[in-house]
Amino acid sequence: MTTSAFGLPDGLSAKADPALIGGDEQHFAAVAASLAQTIAELTDRLDAERRAPGGIGREAMDRDNEVHRLTGQLRTLRRFGLDLCLGHMVPADGSGPVYVGRLGLTDSTGRRLLLDWRSPAAEPFFAATHAAPMGLASRRRYRWTRGRISDYWDEVFTADGLEGHAALDDQSAFIASLGGNRSARMRDVLATIQADQDAVIRAGSRGALVVDGGPGTGKTVVALHRAAHLLYADPRLGHRRGGVLFVGPSRPYLAYVADVLPSLGEEGVQTCTLRDLVAEGAAAAVEADPEVAALKASAALVRAIEPAVGIYEEPPTEGMEVSTHWSDLWLSADDWAVAFDVVEPGTPHNEAREQIRDELITILSDKDDSDATPELLRRSLLSNRELTRALNRAWPMLEAADLVGDLWSVPAYLRKCAPGLGPDDVRRLQRAQAQAWTVSDLPLLDAARQRLGDAQVAVRRRRHEASVAAERAHRAQAIDSMLQNMEIDESEGALGMLHGQDLQEALVDQSAVPVPEPDLLAGPFAHVIVDEAQELTDAEWQMLLLRCPSRSFTIVGDRAQARHGFTESWQERLERVGLDRITVASLSINYRTPQEVMTEAEAVVRGVLPDANVPTSIRSSGIPVVHGAVADRDAILDGWLGAHAEGIACVIGDPTFRATPRVRSLTPELSKGLEFDLVVLVAPERFGQGVEGAVDRYVAMTRATRQLVVLTGAGSSS
Repeated sequence: MTTSAFGLPDGLSAKADPALIGGDEQHFAAVAASLAQTIAELTDRLDAERRAPGGIGREAMDRDNEVHRLTGQLRTLRRFGLDLCLGHMVPADGSGPVYVGRLGLTDSTGRRLLLDWRSPAAEPFFAATHAAPMGLASRRRYRWTRGRISDYWDEVFTADGLEGHAALDDQSAFIASLGGNRSARMRDVLATIQADQDAVIRAGSRGALVVDGGPGTGKTVVALHRAAHLLYADPRLGHRRGGVLFVGPSRPYLAYVADVLPSLGEEGVQTCTLRDLVAEGAAAAVEADPEVAALKASAALVRAIEPAVGIYEEPPTEGMEVSTHWSDLWLSADDWAVAFDVVEPGTPHNEAREQIRDELITILSDKDDSDATPELLRRSLLSNRELTRALNRAWPMLEAADLVGDLWSVPAYLRKCAPGLGPDDVRRLQRAQAQAWTVSDLPLLDAARQRLGDAQVAVRRRRHEASVAAERAHRAQAIDSMLQNMEIDESEGALGMLHGQDLQEALVDQSAVPVPEPDLLAGPFAHVIVDEAQELTDAEWQMLLLRCPSRSFTIVGDRAQARHGFTESWQERLERVGLDRITVASLSINYRTPQEVMTEAEAVVRGVLPDANVPTSIRSSGIPVVHGAVADRDAILDGWLGAHAEGIACVIGDPTFRATPRVRSLTPELSKGLEFDLVVLVAPERFGQGVEGAVDRYVAMTRATRQLVVLTGAGSSS
């Protein structure tokens, strides 16, 4: 390696002592050589995979997965280079330092150069404390800037841990990183994960784990790193085994955290908001009537979907005569009942129609005593219009939007499907535009779509069957022609085998039939992580439970940040919605919000929630909260931008402010989960009264990592 891995500024010249960093330099030289070799090998393997024949079916899928895996590995290695390394730990037993990285790395001899941060052996790097050093003598963390180490910190756990090889600092790497400038994307914090956070990240995936913590405790950091760790450590979640779904509160939030999982080498996690789970979600409005919203928030109303579909699954009570080209056959009410009973449990309504149709054909065929061949009889029955119309009436193809829309426009239908509703509730839920969708409708639409399935499945299946039949006939004709032209005995040799039925079937190209793009958010998933979970209604929880049959969840939230209140315990809420095996892990240290800001924010939330879980802030910015008038907004922003060449600000609560590249404009609700160097809170008194208004003010105030400015309708800057 011709260039040092260290680029320490002049003010840290003491840390550049070869006695302190010489061992690191040698190790980084080996890492650089191994990286170059690994990248070259992966590039060759990727090129070979891309040149290889695509194949069909499972073979094609395996090839595509391997190309995707190799591409992801190369992207990570090329993105980071040496800064894959987070730091090293020195065991107390006197053995050499162990270097921890984003990924594992070995050289050509098999020597471990980097230990994957997710491996059990790497746990002490994050979890060791002075009270519980976990067998370490010391630990070193690096700060990387543009591919070189711009600072590092050593923590010593034993009396002889220094030995002339550690550079102590007044503050840890973590505390030093907290004051750094924010940007439009979440910063890389892997190297500074703390012990309380690491314990949650490495917890098992059985059951539901609640990560409960107030603002600035790192809940989102924990959730994202937990996703990467589970994919690495839990065999149930790995390659082709169900995967992980990450649900965030908003699109701005997902954009903010978009780089985190790829930086950890994981690109297969599906991320979304609740709106994304339903096609109608993008355009759905907020429910204007809070009483209607409260009714639709109940899981009981979601359960009305089952009887709403069941009404369309009752067999006819009268028989009918079905005519074929050869005979008239009687289809009795009992025959209809038998056909309906053949539907396999769990089959979506629309997809079950084909099972019923096939059973009806079988029942009628068994009654036929004509000379018609089975294939001709089947074709005749399938083309019978009266039978098709009767089946369409008895088991119609349904659309989720029509089904839910009928609940909001046909009172008698809603009363029958949700008998627990009172007359006033039924009347309140009716609306003139049945399909004017709101966010509160999405759980019902989702449940209906899951219960009904794809109405086009039958159409595609018939096209598939017709396409395969045509392909089979074409192949058979080609084989007959070839054998005739070659004038050989059909029973002799390998060519004669071409008349064999099994071989002819094998030659049919089943992959020629087009299939729809899969819904990547439909599930099932092996594990679901949901952030800002305190905001989910019981009905919205059903959307996630449908996608995770194993009930394996990581639930991240803060009851004190619930806009509509959260008076229950997590245990009570989650048991009610259908989860069990619930464990709660609490984070109580606020690493983000300065004490100056947190003091004022705490008073706001405790005014309505005296028992709120307000975390303890561990740092001070030295900048007091500024109070001023709304008219001062632009002057404050201009002054801050002029004084700070880097960093990002946010105006919260002023829809008239137009965002700029360095100043965002958000509502309190959309600011959840985000953080900014400067927060300018405009007219917080207009956020409303009670819990909702206080929570919005609390959330908005605690987005600030350095400075908070509160502007009200009157007064002057101070």
